[in-house]
Amino acid sequence: MNLKVLIVEDDKISRNFLELLVKSLSENIIVAKNGSEAVKIYEQNQDVDLILMDMKMPEMDGYEATRQIRQMNKDVIIIAQTAYSLIGDRDKSIEVGCNDYITKPIFKDKLMNLINKYFLST
Repeated sequence: MNLKVLIVEDDKISRNFLELLVKSLSENIIVAKNGSEAVKIYEQNQDVDLILMDMKMPEMDGYEATRQIRQMNKDVIIIAQTAYSLIGDRDKSIEVGCNDYITKPIFKDKLMNLINKYFLST
């Protein structure tokens, strides 16, 4: 599997950790530090297969970034990631267009199972 992955995460440690986790799936990893950067990057890279979208970021949050990316592409896989697992967060993420949702701390096995659900299905 060689996916083109866009990691959207404002926290440098979390961003580096996610890069390490998906390195085995991708030789092409792009990173964005906030939602507005993610939208700009996606406009130039619409062949991205997977977006790991932090939902709480400065400048533009993941909800708005997801809405804008969905206007460009309805099919790209977007997995919401958040440290704030409040009741309704999952539903709110799905409503704006995320395919799935994972809570922090992110564990490799859980993330890989989620990614495989979308890219290894027959």
